[in-house]
Amino acid sequence: MNEIIQMPARESAGLTAAEVHRFSAVEIRQRVNLVQEVMQGIMKRETHYGTIPGTQKPTLYKPGAEVLCVTFRVAQEYRIEDLSGPGVARYRVTCVGRHQMTGVALGEGVGECSSSEEKYKWRGVICKAELDATPENLRRKKYYKNGNTADQIRTEPADLANTILKMACKRAMIAMTLNVTAASDIFTQDIEDLPEELRPQEQAQAQAQSQKATPAPHDPALSAHWIAQAEAAITPDALTEVWKAGVAVINDAKDTTAYDLFKAAVVACGVKLKATEEAKPESEDVADQQPEPPADEEVEFEEVPE
Repeated sequence: MNEIIQMPARESAGLTAAEVHRFSAVEIRQRVNLVQEVMQGIMKRETHYGTIPGTQKPTLYKPGAEVLCVTFRVAQEYRIEDLSGPGVARYRVTCVGRHQMTGVALGEGVGECSSSEEKYKWRGVICKAELDATPENLRRKKYYKNGNTADQIRTEPADLANTILKMACKRAMIAMTLNVTAASDIFTQDIEDLPEELRPQEQAQAQAQSQKATPAPHDPALSAHWIAQAEAAITPDALTEVWKAGVAVINDAKDTTAYDLFKAAVVACGVKLKATEEAKPESEDVADQQPEPPADEEVEFEEVPE
């Protein structure tokens, strides 16, 4: 008696799978062109992406990643690992990108966030009484480069759990988007350093540079003058006014080297002024105010922590 034996189907692998499912060079070029078209025609600078001083590639923000996911019909699916322990909230998130029409997994990205990160771990004290009531192992004195100090105490991890989880999801989502859309050569995932109030002038300079065929010769006196003005600014508002005036003059001169030197000086001065402001002791008449929530990456998150 002859029996019909059904052999198990062999899985496609190796060169066979590559020949069937691979993209052609033309298709890959079309995908890259689509990302560039969306970036130029839909995305807005400093809303969907920005540029870190001293780098060439733009930084992809969460709104920009959402635009790319809509463009390529990518739905997000999250797998969350709760790695929290005593005194710490910590999450590791894997974001899976699936095609909205077929449900096929297109790629993944991993992100992690913890309340032990410096910006989440400590906060300023409300008043001296709160500092005195806090155990010694849960408080510290923060030192700044200018020599100033500030008293800080540990934050309550439970108050930050939702913020930490959202930040981990955001990081994973952007990583997945870059992987799935093959946009890593166009965007990076780093965080913008230039203060928000100085970004319009940065954009104007970028546009001016793109319109020039060749850069003008560098004028050392021009850059030295505006660097000195930036270093003489004693408040963030004063530094902003110096930045606006300096960029206008340097743009007219078309001196790209002077601009780069001036921008670096402004960023450095902004960091110093911010540290000075944070180190100032709180006055007694505002001692009973509620503490501000830990600084979040608002450019990245664009959400107010609960």
